[in-house]
Amino acid sequence: MNKIKAGVAVANVLLALGAQAASPSPDMSFFVTSAGLGKGADLGGLAGADRHCQQLAAAAGAGKKQWRAYLSTTAGDGEKAVNARDRIGKGPWYNFEGRLIARNVDELHTLNGINRMTALTEKGTKVNGRADSPNMHDILTGSTPDGKVAVGDKDTTCGNWTKSGDGSAIVGHHDRWGLRDDEPARSWNASHPSRGCSQDNLRASGGAGMFYCFAANTR
Repeated sequence: MNKIKAGVAVANVLLALGAQAASPSPDMSFFVTSAGLGKGADLGGLAGADRHCQQLAAAAGAGKKQWRAYLSTTAGDGEKAVNARDRIGKGPWYNFEGRLIARNVDELHTLNGINRMTALTEKGTKVNGRADSPNMHDILTGSTPDGKVAVGDKDTTCGNWTKSGDGSAIVGHHDRWGLRDDEPARSWNASHPSRGCSQDNLRASGGAGMFYCFAANTR
């Protein structure tokens, strides 16, 4: 009987540890979305992307913070350009495990705080990288390495995150691993343009329509 009780006690401890592991650190203020919206790069604009970040955070128990998508948009139709770096607060930011990502915006864009080991989802899971199948390391940003909107003669934001067909968006590699050993391949936020804006287009080059979320108010 004692053995049975001991076994039950051990099982309860393991269950408790499992439940604890499923809860994010109270400091969590950064994550990669565990899933996109299923419509490629059509996120419903910045508002839709922010809402997705907020909903995922709330489901993980971190909904009291104000979450923002790390996405840039281009100017047009009377709207000013938006830089991803300007909409995510001042930091510091921590991942699901409570590991420091960056102390401030400048550090975020100069140090290697984001990589395959630290770029966890709001559930605490790792995102598939280039070494995994399927590869999902292309993270939507529309940004330059310093976090500003990428501009050029072609679409860089899939119509400011409203297109799921033609177009293109700049993506980063959360695992910092690409086809070549150069700076773009190692960039978490500015690696290359996507092949298009649909879910299939994004999947074809190693993506799944996911993006980064940061808490604008970390305290």
